[in-house]
Amino acid sequence: MAERTDQQIITGIAVTVIIGALISWAGSDGGDRFGSLPVFALCGLLAFAVNWAVFIPSALKRTEHFYDLTGGITYITVTIVAVLLSSTLDLRSAIVAGMVLFWSIRLASFLFVRISRAGKDSRFDEMKHRPVRFFLAWTLQGLWVLLTAACALAIITGGNREPLGVIGYVGIAVWTIGILIEIVADQQKTAFRADPANKGKFITSGLWAWSRHPNYFGEIVLWTGMAIIAIPVLEGWQWATLISPVFVFFLLTKVSGVPLLEAAADERWGGEEHYEAYKRNTPVLVMKPPGSNS
Repeated sequence: MAERTDQQIITGIAVTVIIGALISWAGSDGGDRFGSLPVFALCGLLAFAVNWAVFIPSALKRTEHFYDLTGGITYITVTIVAVLLSSTLDLRSAIVAGMVLFWSIRLASFLFVRISRAGKDSRFDEMKHRPVRFFLAWTLQGLWVLLTAACALAIITGGNREPLGVIGYVGIAVWTIGILIEIVADQQKTAFRADPANKGKFITSGLWAWSRHPNYFGEIVLWTGMAIIAIPVLEGWQWATLISPVFVFFLLTKVSGVPLLEAAADERWGGEEHYEAYKRNTPVLVMKPPGSNS
């Protein structure tokens, strides 16, 4: 059984890399090149390479402490490489590069501080002792970076330079709303957990009274904004990069975000009157003012 499981994991690794190769090919259509190689494809390769490089010492020491930090560093690396190897940036490309760098630095530092305080990430308790499965996690993170940043990379490396226009400004506004929601929600939860009086409790105040996962809602909104910014400059197969916000939504609502946290919360507080009332009256994701739910 163990051997079959490892074979399935290896298949998952292969499928992950193939998906990454396909989106790299699509995003490279008509874009800038560095020599004979498309810049978008080089960024796709780099997204995996950075994670694989950090996987080696992490696997040897069986630690997940640098997993989230590496994700942020990967975003920063591919963005800088895209900027340096692409043709002269216009206003749209420069703004997008700044957006990705700001978001990735903030998120990576936030997650690294969080795991440093917690001492571990329970998601990896068993995984880090199984090298093949652990490698899959790092490979998936490479794909996560590539798919999430696909629209931004298409803007920077696509070679199609157009004035921002109304659509561009709308996208920037949507992105700004999303990042503000995410930052405020994270700060509110951090402050809540830092208060000893809240030990063993769950947060129901601030934006968390509007949604059970407002930080994830903000994340989906900001990448949707990025996709809107990209629309005027996408051409040919580059349109496939609009998978970015769809992927973020799917990942957070069906795979590693909401389902895991909801299950953990149900296990810890399920049956408690206050918790059950919070679940009934608070949307799981899309934010709504308290008391507006039927």
